[in-house]
Amino acid sequence: MTKLRERKNHRKAVLRSLYGAVEHNRSEVSGSALRTELGLPDEDLSAACAYLADEGLINVDWTSHRTPAAVSLTHEGIRLMEEQEEEREEREVQE
Repeated sequence: MTKLRERKNHRKAVLRSLYGAVEHNRSEVSGSALRTELGLPDEDLSAACAYLADEGLINVDWTSHRTPAAVSLTHEGIRLMEEQEEEREEREVQE
């Protein structure tokens, strides 16, 4: 079973990847591209996406095998990532 820290890291990686796609004007990422980029097994990617979708941070189109076919950030997901980026920039300025 995947440990809590790993699950959190998987969720963060999914959000970062999707936010990067938004910055490049891609509103949606295929599940296979996300899986390849992050190097996650189907079950870990599916678990991360299900959690983030339940939190209202991403939208997921699921395949019949319950793996992500297409994934995108919601408005709330974009806001969260922008807030984190602003906080990171503020910390860098203070250092």
